[in-house]
Amino acid sequence: MDNAFAAVEDPAALQQICDRLCANDINALLRRWLAILPHPFTAADREAGYRYDLSILQAEFSLTQMLDAPVSGRMFFDRRLIHGRRRHTPSRWRTRVITDGVTPSLHVDYKRTTIKQYHKEGRALRTETTINDTRDFEIGKRLVNLPALREIGFSANWRLLRVQRLDHDPIIGAAAVTDPITTDTGARISGLRLGQRRSHALLAALLIFRLHPNGFSNADLRALTAQLRGLPEHDVSASQMTYDLRRLRSHGLIQRLAHTHRYRVTDHGLHTAMFLTRVHDRLLPTGLAHLTEPGPNRTPLRTAAHAYQKAVDDLVRKPAWQNDPHQT
Repeated sequence: MDNAFAAVEDPAALQQICDRLCANDINALLRRWLAILPHPFTAADREAGYRYDLSILQAEFSLTQMLDAPVSGRMFFDRRLIHGRRRHTPSRWRTRVITDGVTPSLHVDYKRTTIKQYHKEGRALRTETTINDTRDFEIGKRLVNLPALREIGFSANWRLLRVQRLDHDPIIGAAAVTDPITTDTGARISGLRLGQRRSHALLAALLIFRLHPNGFSNADLRALTAQLRGLPEHDVSASQMTYDLRRLRSHGLIQRLAHTHRYRVTDHGLHTAMFLTRVHDRLLPTGLAHLTEPGPNRTPLRTAAHAYQKAVDDLVRKPAWQNDPHQT
C-alpha cells in the first residue's frame, strides 16, 4: 500500500525488522554517502573532531491497521466537534465532508506537530504523528533524540485510537475493570464489581499504596483492606489477597516489581481507582438518598424518576396501534 504493508505471513517478524531501525543505522547511511560525496572536511579535520552531524528536521511515526469490514472505518470520522459554553477545545481542528470519491481525514494540530488520520485506499485506517519541531516537547534536534521522539509519536497514535474506541463503544471502558477475564490457559479471573465492599476496599487501598515508593506486599494489602472493610485482619486470609492481587494485575491496575513479591500501582490503576472511588463515595450515596428520601419533598432525581415511570405507565395503557408512530 505504497507506504504500508497490507498483509504479510509473519506480522511479528515484520514488526521486529521495523523496530530495529535506530539512530545508528541512519548515521551509518550518512557516513557511507559522505565517503563518496565531496565535502569540506579533510582527513586532518575529521581527526580533530570536525564533521557533519545529523539533526531531525521532521519525524513521522505511523500505524496502519487493516480493516475486516472496510466500510466501518468511516465511523471514526463521522463526528461533530461540540464547543463548550465556557471552554473551547484548544488548538485547531479540520474536517472534511464525507462524499463518494473523497477520503475522510482527521487532523489534530499541536504547535508544529500534527496527528493525521485517514481512511487509506478504502481498506485501512492510517494514523500518523508528524513532529516538525522537536522543541515542541523540549527535546533537542540531534539524531540521538530519536528514541524519545518515537515514544511520543507512537504514544500519541495509540492514545487517539483508545479515545475513539471508547467513544464508539463506551461499554468497554467499564468492561475493562468490571468484566471477568479469561487467560490464555482458560482460567477465569473475575472483575471488580462496582458497589461491592471488597472491590471498593481494593480500589481505595490503591490510592494509598500509590504514594509508597517501594510498592506494597500481600501482607500490606491484607491489613489495609481488612481495616477499610471493618473486619479483623485474621478474617481476611492470605489466599484471598493472592486472588485479589491476581485480579488487580490481570486488569492492569498494578504490576509486580521485578525479582520481588511487591507491587506498584500503575497509572491506569491510579486513574481508575480515583474515578470509581469518587463515584462510589460521592455520587451513589447522594443519588440514592435523593431517590429514597421519605416525605413529600420532591428532589430533582425523584421528580425525574416519577416522570419517567408515568411515561412508561402511559405507554403500557395505550392500545398498541396508538404506540405505532407509522399509524395515522
